[in-house]
Amino acid sequence: MEKPPIYLYTDGASSGNPGPGGYGVVLKCAGHELELSGGFARTTNNRMELLAVIVGLEAIRWKNAEVHVVSDSSYVVNAINKGWLFNWEKKGFSHAKNPDLWQRFLPLYRSHRVSFHWIKGHAGHPENERCDALAVAAGAGNAAKGIVLPDDTGYILQAEE
Repeated sequence: MEKPPIYLYTDGASSGNPGPGGYGVVLKCAGHELELSGGFARTTNNRMELLAVIVGLEAIRWKNAEVHVVSDSSYVVNAINKGWLFNWEKKGFSHAKNPDLWQRFLPLYRSHRVSFHWIKGHAGHPENERCDALAVAAGAGNAAKGIVLPDDTGYILQAEE
């Protein structure tokens, strides 16, 4: 029996670039919904946009799922839809930003049937607005409350290179 499609809505945010940041995810499938979020002390918006997709894909418990990723990130959507990611991979990610995350993403992407859809951010899309609220609260919101956020070790390693 064919499983129903999964809609994966994502957003990432950072207060400063770099700065405290977070990701927000809303997964919808067959009338069920799951929200996920997390934050880091020092990261970038693009890392959080990509991490949102990764965390969402990691939450899917079966293989070969039909997944529709809906994101306001041109960086993430274009990396797939325009083939940039696959060129970066062929070149060993030598000049790509966030290679640690892209390498984490690729096996997840290849284990499902994933399509990427870009939407304009902050334009009233309910799921995107919810993801944004989750991302902001997990990152800058928690930092402002004095909650100690973990380091984004992937960002720190890249910044030191």
